[in-house]
Amino acid sequence: MRRILLVLLTASSVPAANAQDWAKARFEKSPRHHERVVVKQDGRSVTALIIYPETKDKKPAVLLLHDRAGLTDWFSDFADEVAAMGYVVLAPDLSPDLNSQTNVTADLNAVADYSKKLPASNGMLFAAGIGWGGAQSFEFAADRPDLAAALVFCGSSPDKDSIAKIKGSVFGFYAANDPGVDATVPPAQSEARAAGVVFEAVTYKDVGPGFLESGDAPDAKTTDKLTRGYAMERMKSVLDMVTLRGY
Repeated sequence: MRRILLVLLTASSVPAANAQDWAKARFEKSPRHHERVVVKQDGRSVTALIIYPETKDKKPAVLLLHDRAGLTDWFSDFADEVAAMGYVVLAPDLSPDLNSQTNVTADLNAVADYSKKLPASNGMLFAAGIGWGGAQSFEFAADRPDLAAALVFCGSSPDKDSIAKIKGSVFGFYAANDPGVDATVPPAQSEARAAGVVFEAVTYKDVGPGFLESGDAPDAKTTDKLTRGYAMERMKSVLDMVTLRGY
């Protein structure tokens, strides 16, 4: 019986292990150049995936921050999709469950500094993240005055003092079926208005916080797939708008 149970458990684990094979295969077929680098600063090291757009022109850099699942095959493919919009993408591996907030901020600053020295970068900097990474991108806007904008996907909002420090703009992408995070948005919008900070938020109906990934899967639900399409269109519009107009 024990042997049969072990076989069943092993077999049931295979689909989960290979759940993102489709994303891995798509990423490996990408025409865009990508590389992994180790950024060192103050005795710390952080690994980052860098993906370059298909152009010889210098472009803004986007720090793309993963959720608690880490730098998965799907997230790597998502980073490639953002690079296809015409941006240099740096996706650092932040290991949120192992690092303190101080270390996360230090790692983000190290990767941000590194991005601005890349020959392909024009010096403009964005941050975008999902879930835990979305919250970090919002918080990083308060810590990094040269950040043009933060794009927050289903990430909770920071406190009043952090919002008051933001110099760039913030654009939120939220899921209606994510009440804990959604509850932080109205107070943050009020604090942003009081501080003169641009914070534009959109909440998408009938989806949960994982819609960017679930809507990208081969067996995606129609609602998730359509919502993901809307969010990706808005993401590109925001990046292009801020790049051209500084808003």
